[in-house]
Amino acid sequence: SGLVHVKNPHLDSMEEDVLYHLDLGTKTHNLPAMFGDIKFVCVGGSPNRMRAFAQFMHKELGLAGDGEDLTDICAGTDRYAMYRAGPVLSISHGMGIPSISIMLHELIKLLHHAKCRDVTIIRIGTSGGLGIEAGSVVITDTAVDSFFKPRFEQVVLDDVVVRSTELDKDLAEELLACSKEIPDFPTLIGHTMCTYDFYEGQGRLDGALCSFSREKKLEYLKRAYDAGVRNIEMESTAFAALCGLCGLKGESSHAA
Repeated sequence: SGLVHVKNPHLDSMEEDVLYHLDLGTKTHNLPAMFGDIKFVCVGGSPNRMRAFAQFMHKELGLAGDGEDLTDICAGTDRYAMYRAGPVLSISHGMGIPSISIMLHELIKLLHHAKCRDVTIIRIGTSGGLGIEAGSVVITDTAVDSFFKPRFEQVVLDDVVVRSTELDKDLAEELLACSKEIPDFPTLIGHTMCTYDFYEGQGRLDGALCSFSREKKLEYLKRAYDAGVRNIEMESTAFAALCGLCGLKGESSHAA
């Protein structure tokens, strides 16, 4: 049907669903009227970046006005920022798996309550490139963990639940085809490695802690490259797992 799915039987018995971190709710807002026509959702870490992206889309879509007065739909909270330009929703998610996971749970419920259909969601952001030209754009085919496995491990109560991190291959190819129109940015498809940390987790030598040598770091990064990894960031496995389970056509694209 193209609808966004939620896999939580408890939601049906709730009198009201409060999307706390988005400052929205099923009783306080008419979500179908506000968001029912959304077809594309773009998410990224920085609130300022997502506002600038919404202004860019406003201009590209030829909407009325200059886009400078776009209002933050989540202005009642300081956790995330949300803007819309026509059928495009632009939302910040902060840094790391915990932050993007909270946002995605509430975003997915928002799209479900709004009865949106055939929604495509794309994560855009920066990342660390691996063996590629600086400034390249990496379109993720599969998000992998620090062991180069296509999985997202979520601790649920006292169980470790393992979820798939496959992304939409057709969408990846479509984005790659679109990139041919923009020759200034080298673009490729590859695996994206997701870590839980910016410093030790990504092999950096300049954190407050470092328990490995430069040689050990380079050996690990070479194994990552040989496994197909072309960039490293901190959100992609959670993004891929949640979108896949809830019927969202998802893709992740990063500047490296």
